Amino acid sequence: MSIPQSGGGRIESRDQLAEYLASGCKPEADWRIGTEHEKFGYRLADLKPLPYEGATSISAILGALRDRFGWRPVEEAGKLIGLEKDGANVSLEPGGQLELSGAPLHTIHETCDEVNEHLREVKAISDEIGAGFIGLGAAPEWAEAEMPVMPKGRYALMTRYMRQVGSHGTQMMYRTCTVQVNLDFASEADMVKKFRVGLALQPVATALFANSPFFEGRPNGWQSWRARIWQDTDPARTGMLPFVFEDGMGFEAYVDYALDVPMYFVYRDGRYIDALGQSFRDFLEGRLPALPGEKPTFSDWADHLTTIFPEVRLKKFMEMRGADGGPWRRICALPAFWVGLVYDQASLDAAWDLCRDWTAEERDRLRRDAGRLGLRAEIRGRPMRDLAGEVLAIAEAGLAARARPGAGGMIGDETHFLNALKEIVASGMTASDELLARYAGDWGGDLSRIYADYSY
Repeated sequence: MSIPQSGGGRIESRDQLAEYLASGCKPEADWRIGTEHEKFGYRLADLKPLPYEGATSISAILGALRDRFGWRPVEEAGKLIGLEKDGANVSLEPGGQLELSGAPLHTIHETCDEVNEHLREVKAISDEIGAGFIGLGAAPEWAEAEMPVMPKGRYALMTRYMRQVGSHGTQMMYRTCTVQVNLDFASEADMVKKFRVGLALQPVATALFANSPFFEGRPNGWQSWRARIWQDTDPARTGMLPFVFEDGMGFEAYVDYALDVPMYFVYRDGRYIDALGQSFRDFLEGRLPALPGEKPTFSDWADHLTTIFPEVRLKKFMEMRGADGGPWRRICALPAFWVGLVYDQASLDAAWDLCRDWTAEERDRLRRDAGRLGLRAEIRGRPMRDLAGEVLAIAEAGLAARARPGAGGMIGDETHFLNALKEIVASGMTASDELLARYAGDWGGDLSRIYADYSY
């Protein structure tokens, strides 16, 4: 989840909200790749979640990253809740999941180097203090009562609200992890096409990255329990956004959608003011009950956009949000998948041709089935495994067309980052299938074996 936004003057008209989004348009030469990934921390001594404070804790890891590796601290109410360095930041999810939000970088080679350096830093500290980190889409064993609560004001407000909407909101907050990629667009038309491809094909990413077949100590019957959780979190701010595929889609249409999403908070002077369920439309008119007579700033709008959680999210860039957190090698595959599909025009056109005539009902059904069945889902009788193979071929062609070599031109282009996904399609075995096979096989039903075998 995001750290508080800052900067920007007061908003005087609704038109400025769409202009804010449109200001993200940039020429292709300036497009960048921002990769985010979350991971669960635990104590090696008892395999329980890391608390916020103590010798083996989240705050100990943040403090060591600050002191040893030069990260600048981000604090809230005197508590260390994040770090910043070189355009990247480390932040905390509600249950202590540690997130790297990477800097906007030119190539997947660079973003993978960034991920690797971060994981090496975290592992060096964790090994010393008796902690471990694991990449999964959902906590395999821990009950909600076991999860620590991070000292961030927005999470206290969100927890209260999530218990009033949907049925799985606090599971999402405290017991899930994701990997996502943030991407740019050239124009409103380019944004719309990328948004439509991203939503329609997000279930393919969900299936390929499915990595959460366990919850509360047992198999849950889903390839991605994280995807199951998102299907019943808060319908006002999640899902596949059918309006994106309708005539008239653009920045203003997304503004209309975002304005109708109930607010969580307003951030003022280092504290979160309760605005749960209130309307940003009222805020624009100076009629927000939480701040009577006050109008929003651009940082308020930026904050509000971070509280919306569809499968693709629009800010001044686009976020692809459908994948489970996963093992080290597959983190870099997620940006490769989406960059290959949408950063080359021929590949973007081919991807859109693949899904342009799907109906809203078919897209929504594929989303549900991808979480439950993974590569065994179908659309129009076509197996997901077959569809995923074609999508990967399009992504590979897009990466080849980009022809971005690694450092010194010695590593080749970016296509090799897709190898982990090509292996999944070739074998028909997702990470979840592999985990279930291990659970039924050499683990002998002992789920605690997952930590030793799958941690970073």
